[in-house]
Amino acid sequence: MNVILCEDVDNLGFMGERVKVAAGYARNYLLPRKLAVVADSASAAQIEHEMRIIRKREEKRRVELTEVSTGLASLSVEFTTKASEEGRLFGAITTLHIAKKLDELGYDINRKKIKLSEPIKSLGDHAVTLQLGASVEATINVVVTAEVVEETEAPAKPEVETSEDAETTEDAEVAEESDASDAAAERETSEASSEEAASEVTETPAE
Repeated sequence: MNVILCEDVDNLGFMGERVKVAAGYARNYLLPRKLAVVADSASAAQIEHEMRIIRKREEKRRVELTEVSTGLASLSVEFTTKASEEGRLFGAITTLHIAKKLDELGYDINRKKIKLSEPIKSLGDHAVTLQLGASVEATINVVVTAEVVEETEAPAKPEVETSEDAETTEDAEVAEESDASDAAAERETSEASSEEAASEVTETPAE
């Protein structure tokens, strides 16, 4: 069955195009949803009337999509992901990722309108085409940068005592022990002198 599309239909065609489809697909899907009109059963006048309506709708849609295309032309969609030293991604950027990122930026673009010959698997800038409809296309810049891994600080190395440090420490300990012994000896001498003096004072001569 030949039909004329009243709207863009994914994997089928754009608004205003004449396409051939299965009769069941047209009756059960396209015609009830007013996505298309039958092109070979109506009179020439009816078809021309439908085409005028479609063209007006298509022109309005083209103006809207051209404005969207202008906004997208200066847009950079950025992704940060893990990559090897050679610049190969540990994974890939697909049309789904791009569609989600565009949605975050305020652009509702069906992933099927994003044209990638294959998923993006390398760092750098990538030009990606969007088929917006009504023969309007836009090209966006997809920028993929490597994720920066913060290096953790290496633990401080324990200080190694050199032989010179050991000798210095040992000399200091010996000196401290010597000073302590001298101080103790001085205290003992002082105490003995005090006891002797006290003994001489308290002792009286015999009569």
